[in-house]
Amino acid sequence: MQNLEVAEDNRMSKLIIGLVLDGIGMISFSIPLLGEFSDVVWAPIAGVIMTRMYRGRVGKVAGFLTFLEELLPFTDVIPSFTLTWIYTYFFQKSKDGL
Repeated sequence: MQNLEVAEDNRMSKLIIGLVLDGIGMISFSIPLLGEFSDVVWAPIAGVIMTRMYRGRVGKVAGFLTFLEELLPFTDVIPSFTLTWIYTYFFQKSKDGL
């Protein structure tokens, strides 16, 4: 029972952290010109954070896509962390076969 509670807690903390990080990524979108420059700094940071939050192939792919999304202009509105959380907890096949 305690393992289920820890898993739920980890799931919710990843969601909250992801929402905050998506918000940070979107803040730069609201500052013309300066925002796009800040994306050059934020893109690699976001990519590394994503890779560490989600281990394995999901983390590597999501980290790379997050890096590109933050680096490319006008894509800051895509909530990469939240979408990865949704994929991980609702669409990814379970390792247990359940």
